Amino acid sequence: MKKYSIPRFLQALYYLLGIHIAALLVFFIFRLILFYNIDYDFPDEIQSDWILQATAFVKGLWFDNVIACYILILPLTVLWIASLFNYTAKWLYLFTGGWFIGFYSLSFIICAANIPYFEYFFKIINSSIFNWFGYAGTTAGMIFGETSYYFPIGLGIASILTWGIGVHFWSRKCYERSFKTTSIPHMEERIGTFIAGALCVGLCLFGIRGRVGYNPIKVSQAYYCEDSFLNQLGVSPVFNLLTSTLDDNRKENRYLQLMNEEEAIAQVQKHLGRKGIADISPIAQKVKQDTITMHHNLVLIFMESMSAQLMQAFGQSKILTPYLDSLYHESLSFNNIYSAGIHTNHGLYSTLYSFPTIMKRNAMKGSVIPIYSGLPTVLKDNGYHNLFFMTHESQYDNMNAFFRTNGFDEIYAEENYPKEMIVNHFGVQDDYLYEYALPILTQRANEGKPFFATLLSISNHPPYIIPEYFHPRSEKTEDQIVEYADWSIRKFMSEAQKQPWFDNTLFVFVGDHGKLVGTPENEMPESYNHIPLLIYGKGIQPKQKNDFGGQIDIAPILLDILGIDYTQNNFGVNLLKEQRPCIFYTADNLIAARDSTNLYIHSPETGQEFRYTQKEGKLQLSDDNRTFQALKEYCFSMLQCTEHLVKQGKTVSYPTSTSE
Repeated sequence: MKKYSIPRFLQALYYLLGIHIAALLVFFIFRLILFYNIDYDFPDEIQSDWILQATAFVKGLWFDNVIACYILILPLTVLWIASLFNYTAKWLYLFTGGWFIGFYSLSFIICAANIPYFEYFFKIINSSIFNWFGYAGTTAGMIFGETSYYFPIGLGIASILTWGIGVHFWSRKCYERSFKTTSIPHMEERIGTFIAGALCVGLCLFGIRGRVGYNPIKVSQAYYCEDSFLNQLGVSPVFNLLTSTLDDNRKENRYLQLMNEEEAIAQVQKHLGRKGIADISPIAQKVKQDTITMHHNLVLIFMESMSAQLMQAFGQSKILTPYLDSLYHESLSFNNIYSAGIHTNHGLYSTLYSFPTIMKRNAMKGSVIPIYSGLPTVLKDNGYHNLFFMTHESQYDNMNAFFRTNGFDEIYAEENYPKEMIVNHFGVQDDYLYEYALPILTQRANEGKPFFATLLSISNHPPYIIPEYFHPRSEKTEDQIVEYADWSIRKFMSEAQKQPWFDNTLFVFVGDHGKLVGTPENEMPESYNHIPLLIYGKGIQPKQKNDFGGQIDIAPILLDILGIDYTQNNFGVNLLKEQRPCIFYTADNLIAARDSTNLYIHSPETGQEFRYTQKEGKLQLSDDNRTFQALKEYCFSMLQCTEHLVKQGKTVSYPTSTSE
């Protein structure tokens, strides 16, 4: 009996469809694990709404199918063409099997990595992870040093092994069935196979596109309700990583395009009340202080992942930071300060040089070191000796090169510490960092010059390591590490008080960024960017200020207290004498601006906008109005003007060849 080539192609479709469905099932399992693994409390109106929750999984299937179709298109085309010529061979199934094993293994690794990434950042994994690839050892130490990561690691490995074995046996079985299907290829058979294959390829291409309409599917298609967790749950981690990477590498996205540059500059000049200095920049100004210059030493401590919400002074119910809470009432404290971004490099860059963070960008990295004027350079010009202490290796985030280029005289890092004190790939623990710095600061003070010391802690960052000699009160590791960070600062200050330079020193405590605390209230959980800022020292009158500000404002505040005149070419505002109408900040792929009652969020990638108004102590979605338009204009103009100055090299406080 004659057999036709169409059945042979149907055998190929049977093989491909089996793998396609199996892959979608695995993606579903990963999403289900993420759903149950995240410690998230739904609002009461969503808790019992299973249909609303299930919709996220339907959306997820939609996005997962896009990735599965991407992977499917080549094997489908190859087997279709082979069927047209009534050809089959073992190598075809070996090739397609290997293709599926390779690309789906990579996809499953991304899905597994997304679980801890989402837990920490409350965001689907995106292209920002590539910033870590330059520090393979440190990144590996972070991953394998944190026990909570063992589950997703094991899950990823198990999924790859199971998938590989399953695809191998399925490929072998389907090849044997295909080999038994033979025929003489008549013209009608070829036409039938061509039509069937063309329809399947067309469906696959439609699956890649993801939707009917002018534009292919985008992340915004996953957003369907007011709950930020459910909206993000529907986004495929693989899709998000792929599209964010492609966006980063598109020519039009190399620089953020929010509005016309000239318009942005004019708006910033109006908002900041500046006319610019012709040979420096359109926002530069001369700052003349009305106080006598005080050559106080300055110690700036960046507290890793220290959200304001971790302190009782900001509403925390647990006693996690008893020392910082006591210091809050003895300091010039700011209640509404926001980090520029959600990564350490963002906090360092914006605090020290008063430039906003542009989304996911790490401004400190690059083979050509950018030059900035800021707090370190102004102090250096005024006779200060500048030191930077970090726990990890100095090349991390290009810190050694960047800081040495931009005002720092000495860098102390992992390579300076005894090997026995290195506890993980992030180097030494907080209390040892402070202990190590103290005698060096005393030595510099004895040399007769004022010093500016920046200390970057790390312990409140995975992997969490609690030293045996510290005895926390809390049960959860995440709380214990905050206790330890607070205890380390208390220990440092207790020892600093014994030093002769203590009374002549200002101490500044600020979070480099925050971390997730409590239940996320929207797409940009406030705890990631809301940070404490405490300025403590002899002569500082204790006071709590409610003005809205950011890390970009810290340098102007400190230079005012020190009474130092300087040329300012950055976006900082002296909150002791001026006020911002609102503050703006970013979190990887989102931009926000807020005032005392309103919050505006924008996604440049999707064009989505979210508007919230504070009502009865909670943020509630709101309609557009003039207030939100003003918030939008403020943050857009500040960030676009930043892009312009960085692009033109106008980041210093003196004339350059690139200045207009």
